Amino acid sequence: MTDPFSSAGAKTPPKPFTVTDGVRKVRSFVLRQGRFTEAQQRAFDDLWPRFGLDYTGTLRDFDAAFGRSAKRILEIGFGNGQALRYSARHDPARDHIGIEVHAPGVGRLLNALAEDNTGNVRLYHHDAVEVLQHEIADGTLDEVRIYFPDPWHKKRHHKRRLINDAFAALLVRKLASAGRLHLATDWQDYAEHMWDVLEATAGLSNTAGPRGHVARPSWRPQTHFETRGQNLGHGVWDLLYTRY
Repeated sequence: MTDPFSSAGAKTPPKPFTVTDGVRKVRSFVLRQGRFTEAQQRAFDDLWPRFGLDYTGTLRDFDAAFGRSAKRILEIGFGNGQALRYSARHDPARDHIGIEVHAPGVGRLLNALAEDNTGNVRLYHHDAVEVLQHEIADGTLDEVRIYFPDPWHKKRHHKRRLINDAFAALLVRKLASAGRLHLATDWQDYAEHMWDVLEATAGLSNTAGPRGHVARPSWRPQTHFETRGQNLGHGVWDLLYTRY
């Protein structure tokens, strides 16, 4: 695999925070990192001890990580962190866990969290499936959010989609009773795929009825991914499920 940080002028993020390839046979992401700036490098160097969680492969004591006991929201694939930052500001009573494999986005959010002096966010720079499997105890998440995951729109790539039967069952295990699963996409085909998977997943109930979707909730700000999709003429589908 070509080093995504090898272009001229690019920085290399710290090795401990880099996803290890080859652990799972099929991944739902490709590390197209883009430019890793000096500011993002400094964020890893200076701010990771404050906001970051190193993947260990063992159950995490989140009460210790946050210094308190609170309900917890997990956002998978937070991108540049806009939605996670917004939620942390507007929902300080709950703790927020973010997972993202792309280092530039993690670096940007680290700097934003420091600017906000945020205390209720911790970040993983790792594969979300592995974090869920090994570091998060069953029945402990109040909410899981997945906004605009890669649709892998070509049919031959559908196997790479994050939302599949096994992953949906894993999410149900990690959600607390009455916990919420919120997904958003601007690809109708992926929305249809999500419905196919989630409507067939035991333990989930669609709050909008079978194959229904809701208007963008107040807790999700409009992201640049959403704006880009709308500019391309795409619709946006917010799917909201609860665990029963």
